[in-house]
Amino acid sequence: MTIILDGSSLTIEKLVAIARNNEKVELAPAALERIKICRTMLEEKLAAHETMYGTNTGIGEFSEKILSDEQVLEFQKYLIYNHAAGIGDPAPIEHVRAALAGRVNVHAHGNSGCRPEIPLTYIAMLNKAVTPVVCKKGSVGASGDLAPMAQAALLLLGEGEAFYEGERLPGAEAMRRAGIPVPGLMARDGLAAINGSNLLTAMSALHIYDMERFLKQAEIAATMSIEALLGNLRPYNTKLHELRGFKGAITSAANIRRLVDGSDLCTGKMKTKVQDAYSMRSTPQVIGAARDAIAFARSQVEIELNGVGDNPIFVPELKLTLTGANFQGSPVALPMDMAGIAITMVCVLSERRLNRLTNPALSQGLPDFLAHEPGFYSGLMLSQYTADHLIVEQRILSAPASILSIPAAADQEDFVSMGMNTALKNGQILDNAYGVLGIEFMAAAQALDFRKFTPGKGTQKAREVIRRQVAHLEVDRPLYPDHNVMKALVQSGEILAAVESEVGQLG
Repeated sequence: MTIILDGSSLTIEKLVAIARNNEKVELAPAALERIKICRTMLEEKLAAHETMYGTNTGIGEFSEKILSDEQVLEFQKYLIYNHAAGIGDPAPIEHVRAALAGRVNVHAHGNSGCRPEIPLTYIAMLNKAVTPVVCKKGSVGASGDLAPMAQAALLLLGEGEAFYEGERLPGAEAMRRAGIPVPGLMARDGLAAINGSNLLTAMSALHIYDMERFLKQAEIAATMSIEALLGNLRPYNTKLHELRGFKGAITSAANIRRLVDGSDLCTGKMKTKVQDAYSMRSTPQVIGAARDAIAFARSQVEIELNGVGDNPIFVPELKLTLTGANFQGSPVALPMDMAGIAITMVCVLSERRLNRLTNPALSQGLPDFLAHEPGFYSGLMLSQYTADHLIVEQRILSAPASILSIPAAADQEDFVSMGMNTALKNGQILDNAYGVLGIEFMAAAQALDFRKFTPGKGTQKAREVIRRQVAHLEVDRPLYPDHNVMKALVQSGEILAAVESEVGQLG
């Protein structure tokens, strides 16, 4: 189904559909009209020689430099050249597609002053799968993601590079093959294409989508481990969490109760401890806190996706030009730092349950390290080592980037968000998280295999999916293939899909 970009209704789910599923996009007719009206106003102001930042002045430290009429015509090209100054490997295609869609949604408000050809060209590129080659690194997340967005904007000049039909091509050739006219850049067009934190916001939107699904899988893995450890189920009574009042914890506890439904542990006939360790009974509180943090991050990201992130901003109905800092990435960077920390926290909890599954002093009678002949076989002893390595790396990556500003542009830009660093490290945090949770899933399935009771419907379904990918560890074997398979399985969401088909959609 075609997604309409109108400046106000872009959700994370719609952006995922555009970025990953190549959903077609259109510019809302009302948005196109707003863009035209704003452009007419800008051209009137240009003709009257009204001073407008980045349009007939220099940028940054050069904002007091007034450009001649001749310079105005050429300035946008050199602006894009100068700012296309990133470094490193190309960003994933899905990140760049999401950033282009986000930029079009900014223009859809009709406050950016660019010609309609700019967002319309980006829409054509999205629909015909022409994706600019954009270096991952170089943005400080203020004045927009200037370096990567400028590299994307080179295609508006018929320059740069693009991915098209599986090839990396010169930009002009990719546009030619796709049949997309090159619009060139006139006054204001270049700055309007780059002056927003669109790449870091796009990456954050995709990460939020993945984090929310990760947390549901963390609840599934936790439930498997709790069952394998003969956990007391009273801590997952939703009444307990309603009395405290945190929404995330209430949802998490309800999910665990749904997953464990049908288990022999629910009957009260099996002996359990009066009170389990924190890594078990605190699971709803910890995952719930992560849920709440990521819910706040979602709200901030969706506000940014539908806001006017640009500078200057033109208000046609008031004939007004406003300069400010709506490109500043901090409103997204700060909550996304917290979101990354939340994922790391959940992984620390996962590793502590893994320890209880494998530690003979804590495992409620399970074989040492879940091995069939402990001492001769080592079972999953080394799996914990691997999880520990990943978590230490996650902890390093969880240091917030949003407080690490380094002034730029001769101190004209003396506080920047560093939100691109946040987005990049969140991708790494998530990558490690899939591995940590995959190892807990593997250990929990192994542990449940040793138990002789009926587990919950949700946990049983999860174990079935795992067993289709990784065999029970009867005798020691190299574990790295199992670890990598489990990591990919968590990333794919296959366990979540199968469990939800069994017990219904989790909260």
